[in-house]
Amino acid sequence: MLNVTKGKEIRIEVRFADNFIKRFLGLMFRKPRYVLIFVLPLETRINASVHGLFMREAIDVIFLNSNKEVVDLTVLKPWRFYVPKRPAKYIVEGPRGIIEALSVEVGDRLEWNRMI
Repeated sequence: MLNVTKGKEIRIEVRFADNFIKRFLGLMFRKPRYVLIFVLPLETRINASVHGLFMREAIDVIFLNSNKEVVDLTVLKPWRFYVPKRPAKYIVEGPRGIIEALSVEVGDRLEWNRMI
């Protein structure tokens, strides 16, 4: 996973939630050891909302627009809900620390490969 804006990269497995079932399940009941990228059908705020139901620990969540620019980010705690401040096309969920490791800020552009 690469923060193109800052030139920072981390080596982590990347998986995709690109259908309804994968998006519905997300990281529920799992210990996050990889990045899960949600690919939404449309760039939207409401459909980009996330929840921490059945999560065992907090995760980092990064919201990106269709240009893969960060529009919002948060640490999602178990049993909490979050709606991004701006519409998102992609949602990146991963273990705590990826936001810090990539020095992610709103406006940064991110890139990824399926497997790193």
